[in-house]
Amino acid sequence: MRRLFSASEEEIIKGQTADIYFERTYRVLDSVGLLNTPVVGEIFTRKSAYLGGVKEVLNLLWGKKVRIYSLEEGEHIEEKEVVMRIEGPYGEFGIYETAILGILASSTGWVTAARECKEASKGKPVLSFGARHVHPAVASVMDRAAIIGGVDGVSSILGAELVGIIPSGTMPHSLILIIGDTVEAARVFHKTHPNIPLVVLVDTFKDEAEEAIRVAREFGKTLYGIRLDTPGERGGVTPELVREVKARLIQEGFDYVKIFVSGGLNPERIKLLSEAGADVFGVGSYISGAPPIDMTLDLKIVKGKPIAKRGRIPGITNNPRLKLVYDNLVPEAGVEPA
Repeated sequence: MRRLFSASEEEIIKGQTADIYFERTYRVLDSVGLLNTPVVGEIFTRKSAYLGGVKEVLNLLWGKKVRIYSLEEGEHIEEKEVVMRIEGPYGEFGIYETAILGILASSTGWVTAARECKEASKGKPVLSFGARHVHPAVASVMDRAAIIGGVDGVSSILGAELVGIIPSGTMPHSLILIIGDTVEAARVFHKTHPNIPLVVLVDTFKDEAEEAIRVAREFGKTLYGIRLDTPGERGGVTPELVREVKARLIQEGFDYVKIFVSGGLNPERIKLLSEAGADVFGVGSYISGAPPIDMTLDLKIVKGKPIAKRGRIPGITNNPRLKLVYDNLVPEAGVEPA
């Protein structure tokens, strides 16, 4: 019995996530000896964005007898711009069209949303807290894309591992609810994790400003920050709340305590909360729920001759920004994926 419904790495590489008509096309072309017809395919974007997913596409096609030109991950892309060109026998990459477009579309959406959040913060740290909003099979992909987009940290263990950083996170309400007191929960947390900067969630039981002062008095300079994640039932995290908590901390001599905010953040709210005094932003669904940026792959050359379906211009589309990133048509020029 299959316990999880997500495709494995092996299944994706075998082409099992392809739209069925590509698999049927392979059989038809193979039956008439045309499966390995030399072609050039171009991938273009449907709207302006910031590109993601290139590295994963290269890893997917590693070992295939193809040549790939591409823009770089994180680059700004314009509507209808060709972001990738693939040359080689159709049978080497055609079955992967579904996967290639899905990888690029999803990752580009996440990269773009992350970039928007980082720009809104005006340099203040932004953390990706969206792993809980997506299927676990793609949480690490989303977090990696968020890093490409410019965020400063991610919450998922595997996502952080993929980019070589330490995962970011504070403490959940469940810890405080089980222990029964915010200060005591923070004390046990710090004892267990003495090398992790202490950031304490202060909205579980009492007024946020009151809890922030209690925690600051208890830990002094050991306290790195407090986190506000007030639920919507209590009004959520507002600029007024941030201003009050910050003012009270400063009045008590705790001006060094950072204020982390999370809960339904988007670029507009990040700007408002930053102006109110927030220092770090944990963004969840705005990044994880970003709509994919549609990508399309067209064959533009077949057997050396320019060709295209109606509405498209036959032949190579000039884009001087494309760079050669993989070449296995000339064996000695292959580039091994990292």
